[in-house]
Amino acid sequence: MESQYSFSPKKKRSIFSLLSVNMILIGINIVAFIVFSIILATGVAVDYVAIKPSNILQGKFLWTFVTSMFMHGGFFHLFANMFSLLFLGSLIERIIGPKRYLSFYLLSGLGAGVFFVLVSWIMSLLGYAGDFNTFAVGASGAIFGVAGLMVLLTPNLPLYVMFIPIPIKAKYAVPGLLAVLWLISIAGNVPIGNTAHLGGLLAGLGYGIYLRKKYKRKIQMIGKYFS
Repeated sequence: MESQYSFSPKKKRSIFSLLSVNMILIGINIVAFIVFSIILATGVAVDYVAIKPSNILQGKFLWTFVTSMFMHGGFFHLFANMFSLLFLGSLIERIIGPKRYLSFYLLSGLGAGVFFVLVSWIMSLLGYAGDFNTFAVGASGAIFGVAGLMVLLTPNLPLYVMFIPIPIKAKYAVPGLLAVLWLISIAGNVPIGNTAHLGGLLAGLGYGIYLRKKYKRKIQMIGKYFS
């Protein structure tokens, strides 16, 4: 059932009103992880699944913009992303409606991939290899898009981040988490797709700005409701 704050017009019931798009996306991610893991175990090159800037800029494996969104580097990577998506995505889907949410989720993931490739290309032109020949997989870019939208729709919504035992408002928690992940990757030399995360976050913020301008009164009501 959609929230009273949904931006979607009331229409006849469809499959989108009977099923949760967010749960379907989680299911697809889990199935894709299993399928892609089996495929890669047979010896198929990871180039066919994961996105790599050097491949994309040569016009190769362009479909990895999509496949990389549904592949993860391991069970913990999958679990962490799906756990986050379960809570963040469910709320955002109720607010903006299932069809709009599906389009937004996919475009955020694609935007994160494009941003990842673009930044890698620019850095390579400046003489820094960086992520130019690095593979990237995961739903985190799309999830940060969802989180970015939450920052503008429900900025004061309390969220629990990682292992912090106290809730933090979304407007502080989301950018704070991005910064922490960036510091962890630098300090511990951990391969984290920070530029993809940033790309997804920017996509979410951009869409949030659009909704705030188009549905100003509704956004104000939503913000107060979740304060």
